[in-house]
Amino acid sequence: MTNPAFEELVETFEFLDDWEDRYRHVIDMGRAMDPLEDALRVPATKVEGCASQVWLVPQINDGVFTFRGASDAMIVQGLIAVLRTLYDGQPVGDVVKIDAPAALGRLGLNDHLSAQRSNGLRAMVERIRQTAAAAV
Repeated sequence: MTNPAFEELVETFEFLDDWEDRYRHVIDMGRAMDPLEDALRVPATKVEGCASQVWLVPQINDGVFTFRGASDAMIVQGLIAVLRTLYDGQPVGDVVKIDAPAALGRLGLNDHLSAQRSNGLRAMVERIRQTAAAAV
């Protein structure tokens, strides 16, 4: 269960053969995100379990899940952007049904991230799932 934006990302990754190009694309996705205001970079929005500083600010409007985020590491900022393609705009009840490891596996990220980055990605997914589950 994914959305068109994520399917487009999968196609882009299939087109980019080299992992350096894929990493560059992920970093570019992160750079393209609107910056997160300093006022939202607070302990309540900080994601624990990430080696880098990570903040996620979820919103649910009319049953639709969206979130903003930021990190002090470029690749992690890009991973936040990847998660946005997976989760943003989904009905909040569907967010908990998304199999993030399988979806992200389609991008090959599992095999190309360090253990610390993988742990941080799991922590971000868990924060998103918890937020959505609490709203259902």
